[in-house]
Amino acid sequence: MDTKALRQKVLDLAIRGKLVPQDPNDEPASLLLERIRQEKQQMVKEGKLKPKDIKNDSVIFKGDDNLHYEKFVDGTVKCIENEIPFELPNGWSWERLGNLTIIARGGSPRPIEDYLTTSSDGLNWIKIGDTRKGDKYITYANEKIIPEGLTKTRFVHKGDFLLTNSMSFGRPYILEIDGCIHDGWLVIGETETVFCQDYLYYMLSSSIMYKSLSKLAAGSTVKNLKIDSVKSVLVPIPPKTEQTNISNKLAAIIKTIDYISDEEESIDEQVTSVKSKILDLAIRGKLVPQAPDDEPASVLLERIRAEKEELIKRGKIKRDKNESFIFKGDDNSYYQDIPNSWELVSFPCVATLISGRDLKPSEYNSVNNGIPYITGASNFENDEVSINRWTEYPQSISVINDILLTCKGTVGELAVNKIGKVHIARQIMAIRVNKAINIEYMKLYFMAIITDIKKAAGGLIPGISRNDVLQININIPPIEEQKRIVSAIQELFRLLDSI
Repeated sequence: MDTKALRQKVLDLAIRGKLVPQDPNDEPASLLLERIRQEKQQMVKEGKLKPKDIKNDSVIFKGDDNLHYEKFVDGTVKCIENEIPFELPNGWSWERLGNLTIIARGGSPRPIEDYLTTSSDGLNWIKIGDTRKGDKYITYANEKIIPEGLTKTRFVHKGDFLLTNSMSFGRPYILEIDGCIHDGWLVIGETETVFCQDYLYYMLSSSIMYKSLSKLAAGSTVKNLKIDSVKSVLVPIPPKTEQTNISNKLAAIIKTIDYISDEEESIDEQVTSVKSKILDLAIRGKLVPQAPDDEPASVLLERIRAEKEELIKRGKIKRDKNESFIFKGDDNSYYQDIPNSWELVSFPCVATLISGRDLKPSEYNSVNNGIPYITGASNFENDEVSINRWTEYPQSISVINDILLTCKGTVGELAVNKIGKVHIARQIMAIRVNKAINIEYMKLYFMAIITDIKKAAGGLIPGISRNDVLQININIPPIEEQKRIVSAIQELFRLLDSI
């Protein structure tokens, strides 16, 4: 179940008026909005507001033709039917968010280090880093600034709403503390006259509102929201009583969805653990029974060695200086506990390792000229390889059925090359398995030991070296047992994935 999509579906139904029934006895939102307009006009007369404070206010109404219009302070009227996202129930109204609330941007004293303090008299310095994924409230600030910094930032109050305004913009939070905010935030204040707090939070969290804000976001590199743009957003206003009913209903439903999500995460963790255990049993000869009629792996490996020696004699390949042979001692034991028909071999005995090489920007293209160029983990999707670059100057080439292993940055992603000739960047190694060994078995073997491989990754940018891979020892079953192991794992994984 996609619980994120389910949550958004419920939120969208709520702000369309389709989650709880309407009560015809509720005071229509239009009456509440009219009172607010009259109060603002009275405050202008009393000098509590300036005329410029309401110069952009407007009234949204339906005409005799059933279309939506907007009337401005100067008396002009404009048809806005093309801006209306959806039809509202009776008793609801559309309104610009800026007509109902005070919206402002934060600010940052610079350099901020000169204003930070540990004093108890300091003001909470509320950063986006003070939020936690999935949280509704901001309850603390890790840092404080001196009161003198207030002139260069913006003070916000408990109960105000904050919207993220950089990188992932448009995420709402409710303040549980007073403090100051930087320019990565927008604050929405004085909301209580029109909005039930929880309803406003849920409305701002909906995908419908996010899409509306996304259309208004500006910036070529980092998208952000301008104050006037946010003020112009149309929001659906239910009667105040219905807002409370919607919020209560949503709270109950979302609690259930969160419970399901937590259970799914627990199941996912258990399934991952079971898969890991299955792989571990498989590479130790404990997943499928051994068949006495199977040709022992020692015979298979002897053929591979003989073929290599012949190729060396003919000058087709060079002897691998890293190749070594693992054998039984007098105590008839291996370095690992594996069945008698299996063999423990060093990596170079059954595979060749090809390191990748980066190309210059002038050496690759995005218009399908040449062979595919795979640069790293971003090309790996669900055990498949995706292509978005090509090169006419290939140097480090992987061929079909190579096992591709990411070795820099994101270490340990695996995929089998099903494409053909591709150039690989230095973030990738290609494992070319001897044709006498089952490719899928080898891939599953590396999946089983991938945690150990990742442990070898070191440095500021994690990475593994050629030697880390070349020094791996591999358990080789008889070829027929390799096939049985692959078949058994695929079937078990299918069952687990169906869960």
